[in-house]
Amino acid sequence: MKHFLRSSFCMLAALCAAACAHHKIIPDEKLALIFHDAFLANAYVGNRNLVKDSLNLYEPIFARYGYTTEDVHYTIGNFSKRKSARLGDVVERAIAMLESEGKYYSREVAVLDTIDNVALRAGRRTLRADSLLRVRSLADTASVSLVFDVEPGEYSIQMKYLIDSLDLNTKSLRSQIWLERADSSRVQTYSVTLRRHHEGTLSRKLTADSTHRRLRVHLLTFSDTPRRPSFTVRDLKVEYTPQKRAAVERFYEQQLNIRIFADEFFDVAKKDSL
Repeated sequence: MKHFLRSSFCMLAALCAAACAHHKIIPDEKLALIFHDAFLANAYVGNRNLVKDSLNLYEPIFARYGYTTEDVHYTIGNFSKRKSARLGDVVERAIAMLESEGKYYSREVAVLDTIDNVALRAGRRTLRADSLLRVRSLADTASVSLVFDVEPGEYSIQMKYLIDSLDLNTKSLRSQIWLERADSSRVQTYSVTLRRHHEGTLSRKLTADSTHRRLRVHLLTFSDTPRRPSFTVRDLKVEYTPQKRAAVERFYEQQLNIRIFADEFFDVAKKDSL
């Protein structure tokens, strides 16, 4: 649903960011149905390359449920005042309807991306990226020993490496990765022997929760008394992806005061609110 729901959500925000007077509050169940119908209408217009005034497109949907554009403005504007209510929950309910109906309607709807995936991509961030690291002395090993404070979510570590013939260590070299709790105990420990004389790869994912405090990544460790290494790392990337619910909530917060449906409708909705 990537393009379809992202565009739909952005266009509805434009309509609802407009100034509002005191009108009817729409119950969450009916608001989810309105979002559901609006998503479908936006997909229909987008798939046929049609350009329509945003209010002409959505006012019939609002009217079908007995509400006006101003009622929708007012309802969404009041979500921030309702401590127990989340606009994201209502949107997710509408998306769940679409996904369920996708089993019975066209394959095009069934395979669409979801807001969840859009939010996860938006929330993903790179903690460390290096195209090239060289370890040619014992002092250099500090550059490949990394520590990160963590929050709940998934951590991905990837790299390419090479131990060449100049390395003087007689026993195997290893990479070690683990999550650490507040008491310094280790969990999800990963240790792998590094191959010599040809390029190898390392790829690992760890899932942190609220009990974890740090991620430790030691790309080069020694099995015996360390001697001069000759170790090269390429395309190192440490990436964090938040938990789905946290990513979705953050995404909605970012979008709520900007716009909700497609960009081409933003100017129309803005002018209409003046």
